[in-house]
Amino acid sequence: MGRVNYAYKPKDELNAAKAMGYEMDISFKHAVEICRALKGKKIEEAIAYLEDVIAMKRAVPFRNHKKKVAHKRGLQKWYAGRYPVKASKSILKVLNNLKANAEYKGLELNRLIITHAQAKKGRVIRRYMPRAYGRATPKFKTLTTVEFVAEVR
Repeated sequence: MGRVNYAYKPKDELNAAKAMGYEMDISFKHAVEICRALKGKKIEEAIAYLEDVIAMKRAVPFRNHKKKVAHKRGLQKWYAGRYPVKASKSILKVLNNLKANAEYKGLELNRLIITHAQAKKGRVIRRYMPRAYGRATPKFKTLTTVEFVAEVR
């Protein structure tokens, strides 16, 4: 298995922390929307936000993948949103890893801001479900890689 590189290179490696969740079994579309919501936040704010999403107190605004998505209360400047709990739990683990990496490097957590949050499609697990009359239905699963970079601002 080849090494997956980060899509973003920070200006100063010494004042930046990175974390990646590699090929997680979560929805790619949900991961994209969560990453968009987390970019520009401090690490502690992002962790609190995801905990609220898991508790279904705050919704994640769905900006791209919003067809037939109901309106949610509490979204600022947007109407469509959802509570992607499974993806939030997986991304929360990556954010806790990012926080631990920053602490290990000796960076100040209250000055770190998430400057890069991206979801990428990973491998596709191809399976086929046998059906009647000798046919088969594809049952494909796309894995998702999520990466975060936090820099001191």
